[in-house]
Amino acid sequence: MGGLLERLGGGEVLVLDSAMGTELKRRGVPTPLPAWSSHALVVNPNAVLAIHRDCVLAGVDLLTANTFRTTRRALAKVGAGERATELTALAVRLARAAADDVANSSRGRGRVLVLGSMAPLEDCYSPELVPGPEALAREHAEHAENLAAAGVDALLVETMNTQREALAAVRAARATGLPVLVSFVANARGQLFDGESLAKLVPVLLDEGVVSVLVNCTPVATTDRILPELGALAGATPFGAYANIGFPHPREGWEFADDVSPADYGRHAAEWIRVGARIVGGCCGTTPAHVAAVRAAVEAAPRASSGSAARPIKGRQ
Repeated sequence: MGGLLERLGGGEVLVLDSAMGTELKRRGVPTPLPAWSSHALVVNPNAVLAIHRDCVLAGVDLLTANTFRTTRRALAKVGAGERATELTALAVRLARAAADDVANSSRGRGRVLVLGSMAPLEDCYSPELVPGPEALAREHAEHAENLAAAGVDALLVETMNTQREALAAVRAARATGLPVLVSFVANARGQLFDGESLAKLVPVLLDEGVVSVLVNCTPVATTDRILPELGALAGATPFGAYANIGFPHPREGWEFADDVSPADYGRHAAEWIRVGARIVGGCCGTTPAHVAAVRAAVEAAPRASSGSAARPIKGRQ
């Protein structure tokens, strides 16, 4: 099968990869704040490649390039702002190499697609730090253009904590002509961190022409609660989830937790698929073993009858 729009339109449930930054930390690769996962592109790009390869071997359909913190703003905080284009391109090459290294045809599925990550310009959990409209438009546009030039298959606007930054990033991404997925982080009440409700957020995002809407970097229990509402609001647009395990630490980056094993995560994923999720993966704290459990849940799920799940997906290839 071919591109993202074709596969979503055909009713396929796609497996997204697991975390990059926390997996680097788990493997002993430094991820100092504020550079976080982008630091590995400089000090140990082979570790990034290895994590991507492990995710492909675990059965993912979608690999997210390690571009969460390769914006000019993020890199400028460690004196490397002028390397934004270079490091973004390197991150995409590493993801593409991992996708191409594995004989995907032997898995009996379509090729692995590479998504370009577009994250909040500032801290994901601090909506009060979101820059003004001019900076949002300019800086997201630069990052989106860098990702498009590097050759990603689609753009993933992720971990958005305010409607205004989500809209700015989506509009910048859409301007490239690539398909755009958008994902947000929710609090325990199922709202954006600025208090915006899903009922107000989702229709606005759909009006922008996104091809999928998701929730990410949110605990599995919260994800369980809000995903049915997200599905109802999404309507004919595919929706999905990639939850986190553990919690952010203000200085250390991430605190791991072992309360959600791969088998446990797979059971949650099976429920998300049951309620209609079409893209399922893992966020901070999850590992390739967690997405292998997601792949198993996808394979075990009842297949939708032809015509019941397949819908034409609007958007630009």
